[in-house]
Amino acid sequence: MSAAAPPGALEGLRVIDLTQMLAGPFCTMMLADQGADVIKVEPLEGDGTRQIGPFHPHDKLRAFTGYFQSVNRNKSSIALDLKRPQGREIFFKLIETAQVVVENYRAGVMERLGLAYEALRERNRRIVYASIRGFGDPHTGKSPYLDWPAFDVVAQAVGGVMAITGPDPATPTKVGPGVGDIVPAIMAAYGIMAAVWRADRTGAGQYVDVGMVDGVLSMCERILHQYSYGGTVPGPEGNRHPFLVPFGLVPARDGFVALACHKDEFWTTLCEKLGRPELGCEERFATLEARAGNQNAVYAEIGALTRQFTRRELMEMLGGQVPFGPVFDVSDIVADPHFRARDMVVELDHPGVEEKLAIAGVPVRLSATPGGVFRRAPLLGEHTDEVMRSLGFSAADVERLRAEQVVK
Repeated sequence: MSAAAPPGALEGLRVIDLTQMLAGPFCTMMLADQGADVIKVEPLEGDGTRQIGPFHPHDKLRAFTGYFQSVNRNKSSIALDLKRPQGREIFFKLIETAQVVVENYRAGVMERLGLAYEALRERNRRIVYASIRGFGDPHTGKSPYLDWPAFDVVAQAVGGVMAITGPDPATPTKVGPGVGDIVPAIMAAYGIMAAVWRADRTGAGQYVDVGMVDGVLSMCERILHQYSYGGTVPGPEGNRHPFLVPFGLVPARDGFVALACHKDEFWTTLCEKLGRPELGCEERFATLEARAGNQNAVYAEIGALTRQFTRRELMEMLGGQVPFGPVFDVSDIVADPHFRARDMVVELDHPGVEEKLAIAGVPVRLSATPGGVFRRAPLLGEHTDEVMRSLGFSAADVERLRAEQVVK
């Protein structure tokens, strides 16, 4: 990708990023991908995720891992000791130049530092302050679990997704990707932009509070109406849908494919393309309701047909005809023309490695202001001098503060 940032819809929006791990950095990454000026404020030792996950085997520098690169691209880094009065004063100066600040510490950390929302609002009335915590923040509703530390697996468990994921009722299962982090991150980015829109019109910012478990429950919205309307407590669904059939996985000769042929017209076409048109007309399968009552028979019949073909053969038979997709692993994804055509596999420079390395691209695509992945993740404190100069500090000031270990 070009070193110069393509125009983004959020160009001119300055975001102060105090986040770590996955949820917070993913949220601010979304803003940076759309052109926001995201300044990552790290402790002098750096964000701990710089050392989590795989280092490339040829990495001579080991400044950060693939994990850190993936969710901190397009950002600047300034290293600052917020426990020191001088560090806090620099932070306040940053806040005066920004529209947004995002953090995902445990509740009370920012208050103990003297950097709570109320203190920042005194410096900048328009500031939009966003936090992402396991069980939310007292600013909008105090949870009895407020002080519980939480990560993705905790949010998945408490928010309900594990209870409906797994092969059988006795085996609740963690979802593979970190949805307990990423879904709340996406919701926080949405909340931030709603608050920025409001601040532009009223001149006043506000607090944006996202609880990770709340975000997961929102993603699992179906379980609540199944419970309140149907009186059921949903359990693990395996690779099927509870009332749409077929809507799940069936075997191929070399793996699995996904089908969403619950509608009658798709069901009929599926049976025709698989060479069994009469199956679509059988009384036990002829309607959506009939198929829902005969799930096991539907999957047995269709699976017996699909397992005769490879995933590629099924793509040629069913692709574009019915809702269908092969189950891809990452080696399939990087080789598939769709993801290259859509810039969803992006190669970036990595300090200490000669070749470019791939990370996931930007799925939200704007026609006039495309944004994109245009810059690798920053080295620790890579932009400290640049940011400090923009705040009015001289080179001598920066060197003095660096010697005093206020900045790095």
